[in-house]
Amino acid sequence: MNESVSMTHRLTAPLNKVGDELIPLLARLVFAAVLLVYFWNSGMTKLGDGILGVFYPGVGAYAQIFPKVMETVGYDVSQLSLFHWAVVVSGTIAEFILPLLIVIGLLTRLSAVGMIGFIIVQSLTDLYGHNGFENGVLGAWFDRLSDGLILDQRAFWVLCLLILLFKGAGALSLDRLIFKRAA
Repeated sequence: MNESVSMTHRLTAPLNKVGDELIPLLARLVFAAVLLVYFWNSGMTKLGDGILGVFYPGVGAYAQIFPKVMETVGYDVSQLSLFHWAVVVSGTIAEFILPLLIVIGLLTRLSAVGMIGFIIVQSLTDLYGHNGFENGVLGAWFDRLSDGLILDQRAFWVLCLLILLFKGAGALSLDRLIFKRAA
């Protein structure tokens, strides 16, 4: 029995080395293929007019992030506070910067943490702000359906980001290039 376990370990050891390099690279590729454009398009819907539109978000940006507050103030952005503006602007910037950093593999672990936090806030906003509980977007784990917007889809998103958090960016990343030189 020990000989069998030892032989299995010898045969699979190279897979561990390959996996440590390949899995994070594939996680970044999957993130780019599935979520990069999703988040960038979402960020684009929040931009105001002009080159500095990120600092002058449109009404839709506030309505997406603070739906119940916007309804309360009759969609009049002038009634919102500096806090609301700061959240919308920082969230919009994060939708552009964090995915880009992940795809190029720069500050990947920190960016993955930021994206996980972003997805949690996004999910809570969808559930509480946009009445997701009533609209059935929550979904359920361990059921026969795999299309629940929150529990099913976003679990895969977070899993992809957790790989990057724990393994780093992997091969072919700016993290590897920069931190290898620094070491």
